[in-house]
Amino acid sequence: METRKVQVTGGSTFTVSLPKDWATENGVSGGSVVEFHPEDDALLLTPRREEEKVEGTLDISGLEERDLMRAVVTMYVSGFDIITLESSRVTAAQRRTIRDAVQSLVGLEVIGETSERVRLQDLLDSSELSLHNAITRMRLVSVTMLADSVAALVENDDDLAADVVQRDDDVDRLWSMVSRVFRSVLRDPAAAADVGLDRETCFDYHSSARQLERVADHATKIATHAQELDAVPEDAAGALEDLHVAAEEVIETAMDALLEDDSEEATRMANDARRQIEAIDEQAREVDALIREMDPQQAQLLGLVVDSLTRAADYGGNIAETALQKAAPKP
Repeated sequence: METRKVQVTGGSTFTVSLPKDWATENGVSGGSVVEFHPEDDALLLTPRREEEKVEGTLDISGLEERDLMRAVVTMYVSGFDIITLESSRVTAAQRRTIRDAVQSLVGLEVIGETSERVRLQDLLDSSELSLHNAITRMRLVSVTMLADSVAALVENDDDLAADVVQRDDDVDRLWSMVSRVFRSVLRDPAAAADVGLDRETCFDYHSSARQLERVADHATKIATHAQELDAVPEDAAGALEDLHVAAEEVIETAMDALLEDDSEEATRMANDARRQIEAIDEQAREVDALIREMDPQQAQLLGLVVDSLTRAADYGGNIAETALQKAAPKP
């Protein structure tokens, strides 16, 4: 760490010199313009750069299906504005996978194709992206998915279950966007100004978005089990519905706490959400005891449903923990 003494020039202007090594490495010299980004009692300084698209190239030779899909998502989340996927020959199967990946990501489009490469570009301006809106949308979709998955189970509605599985793509799309914005905020203080949130809040939203994505995953699992099961006995169905209501209450209360501006109220709601977890664990044990007497295959699948509901509540508890940190006094 280097230190500099603040000088006063002209009687009213504070000046401080820049470390020469840092200036040289970042292309700062006489006449250069730098940017200042205030964050509470800190002041971040960065060189001003022209708005340039960040380009990245990836060799996709040998990559197929899931591996190729994951590679495209990784390049997108990492923050590349233009992504060039290269190979000695891009196969038809690879092109289909790339198109599926593009459709699963917010703002990404194919802008050029040849036999040896496919070029993708993110067409959204970061200032147009709202983490608050994204996480609010993730909350709505994931909680609705959880409710509909249980409804599909107890009502033996395979069409509703299939719809829940499809909606998981919407949550994944939002999760990837949140991750992209969060990583850009970590790299560039100016990005935090674009999204209108400080970096700590971006971290809290990113952490909570991850929990909502997991809730949606477990809703998908419940919907998948619902398609495999026949009608659920009435007593078990009622117990599962009650367990779902309790789990949803934890998630909703925790999210209310996360988005609450009043620190005291946020702390109260977050603690309420955390206290509900113990009651849900006891409730889950009672449901397990009820379904244990059923047909072994049915009991096994319903046991997995109980596990998914309790995990969803746990993820709500994790959001509550994040809300407590967000509401805590800053050192």
